[in-house]
This record gives sequence, C-alpha cells and structure tokens, in this order.
Amino acid sequence: MTDLSQYRAKSGSLKPVWTIEVQTLPDDTDRILDEVMKVHSLGYGRYQRNASISAVGLETSRPEQNSTTTTHVEGFEAGGTETYPMVELKISIDRDPGILEKVMDAIIHAHHYEEPVIFLREDWVSRAAYNPKSDNPNRWWNNGRGLPDRVE
Repeated sequence: MTDLSQYRAKSGSLKPVWTIEVQTLPDDTDRILDEVMKVHSLGYGRYQRNASISAVGLETSRPEQNSTTTTHVEGFEAGGTETYPMVELKISIDRDPGILEKVMDAIIHAHHYEEPVIFLREDWVSRAAYNPKSDNPNRWWNNGRGLPDRVE
C-alpha cells in the first residue's frame, strides 16, 4: 500500500488506521461498542464512539460435527444450513498492535459467537481541515436542512 502519511491538501490529511469489520446480530451492536469503549474511545476527529452499521442482511453457514451449533441445538445435524439476520459493524483504530489486542479481546468477549467473523484491513482515513464556523453552503449548519432525523 502506498504511504500517504505526507499527504496534505487544503481539505485536510490522511491517517493510517486499521478498519475492523464485525458481522453480528443487529441487536448486539451496542453491546459490542460498549465493550470496545472500555478500552478505546473510537475517536474520529472531535467525536468518539464512531462506527457504521450496515442495513440488515443475512449470514449463512453449515456447521460441522462438534461445532457449538451441533453441541447446543437439540436435533441439529452437522452439514445442515443455518441462516440468520446480521449487520456489519465497522470501526477504525490506530495501527497499534497493543490497541488492536485490547479491541479484539473486547469484541470477541461481547460477541455471541465463539468464532465471530471479523475482517481487519489497513486503510487510510481522512482528517478534515476542521473549521466549525465554516461558511461552506454544503455544511449541515448552512444548507437549510440541518442534521437528518436521529434514529435513536
């Protein structure tokens, strides 16, 4: 991957991060984020607890013999297909192995699976040339629409 650590523009800069993407149940995202927040602020600029959560999709698998499904689900036969609702929860952290260890431990502790599907990517994230008083007409405080309606 190209080293972008020296990238600078009027709009801002780029910072190296690890993006962690976790497949989980829709109702478990807050529990996972709460556990991660015990070890990392999930900061992004001047905001904390930053994450994205995809729309609900599906995950599917065929558990093998001696899996937790065949162990704990009465009558489930190895090789049968199971499909459940899931979302993709994405967070980013600094590329620091010590931080990664703590965040991964928190995710795996809070996750409902013994073998969660977690992807780790090396990414570059933008850091804007921050100006909370900007008169840019596209900013939410200037565009006449304001912030979108909150979900929660």
